[in-house]
Amino acid sequence: MSAAETALPNGPASEGAIPESPAEHRPAHRDGNVLRWLAAYTASLIGDSVYFVALAWSAQKVAGPAEVGLVMAAGAFPRALLMLGGGVAADRFGVRRIVLGSDAVRCVLILAVAAGVAVTAPAVWILVALALAFGAVDALFVPAVGALPPRITGPDQLARVTGMRTLSMRISQISGPPLGGLAMGLGGASAAFAVAGALFALSLPLLLTVRLRPPGGASDATDVQGEAEPAPSSAPAPGSAWQDLIGGLRYVRRHRLIGPLIAVLAISELGLTGTLNVGMVLLNGERGWGPSGYGWIISGFGAGATVGALLLTVAGRLPWAGPTLAGTLLVGCAGAATIALVPTLPLAVAVALTVGVAMGICGTLANSLVQTAADPTYLGRVTSVVMLTSVGLAPLSYPVVGAAIGAWGSAPVFIGCGVFGSLGVGVALGSGAVRRAELPRLRPVKA
Repeated sequence: MSAAETALPNGPASEGAIPESPAEHRPAHRDGNVLRWLAAYTASLIGDSVYFVALAWSAQKVAGPAEVGLVMAAGAFPRALLMLGGGVAADRFGVRRIVLGSDAVRCVLILAVAAGVAVTAPAVWILVALALAFGAVDALFVPAVGALPPRITGPDQLARVTGMRTLSMRISQISGPPLGGLAMGLGGASAAFAVAGALFALSLPLLLTVRLRPPGGASDATDVQGEAEPAPSSAPAPGSAWQDLIGGLRYVRRHRLIGPLIAVLAISELGLTGTLNVGMVLLNGERGWGPSGYGWIISGFGAGATVGALLLTVAGRLPWAGPTLAGTLLVGCAGAATIALVPTLPLAVAVALTVGVAMGICGTLANSLVQTAADPTYLGRVTSVVMLTSVGLAPLSYPVVGAAIGAWGSAPVFIGCGVFGSLGVGVALGSGAVRRAELPRLRPVKA
């Protein structure tokens, strides 16, 4: 190890950082540092899935339907309320410290509950307390882990890493619930919680080996936007956490590219998430396709999103990123609007597959552009705002969509939500920075 790696200045910007060398300009899928992060992230996501299975089944065994809903919803409140604060913490104390600390707390918390329910049946209040605590820690973990990609790879590889991250999410969604169910079947709630805790424990040593690059400069913003974006080249003057939060929100609002992109993400999430979750269940009930039909449609959407993410992972870059983002969002909104009009299940699955591909590309491009354009000193706060649009705002549409379908039926609501989501296309095309946005060009691979 070189002296530069062992004698680093103090502060969040340089924690665990390594200097960038020409030999490290390699594709992300061949970069051991990125692959260690990806393995840790995947283990953590699968642990999340197993945890939710264990929590849901534990609640079902000791509580009625209303209390089960309370247990499952409990973690969402602190996660949404504290998410922006998590971004402030990541920027103030460093993403590495927050990721390692919060993941360690989650591991200890889950293993403690596993030990507790091994000797006694879990009470409802214990499950609610667990969900609240887990949600609060998640509010720290999610923005910090989302801010890591720009610190482990070069700007030209961010789209590829974002695609790899999306693939990791899909793997966890496929493998986590069956693993949790198997653990529940073999050893009950205690075994399922223990498996989740073990997966969090597995992610910790992998995260410890991930090396961070020094924060980039403002030139990254020029590359991604096609025009200079004024951005501070050093950390802002120290202030209170509240001042940091307000400063981050002001930075997002004033940024010519990031502000419109987050608005596009928020509008599309509000318009499409409710229809693809709550609405799809009710549509299946109307059509009589049953649980298997619902499973096929959701699988079609998941497979399409995986294909979209895989395309960015393999290609590493798509030209005309801004117009491509707007075009794929339009395709996704049109598909979501018309899926309630198709007459047969196979056709509905095909539409869901198309929507998944389009939204997989759109989401990966949007997140890559945001992370490439963000000044490193604001990256945690920017990431927290992005995550809040999906974790905090999107679920607000669920009861609205359910009530609207109950009043008017699925077709008008799906069309209305698709039209609302397509307003994001107007925001994207109305922003000159988004229309001109490009991802950095891939660097030649060094021998």
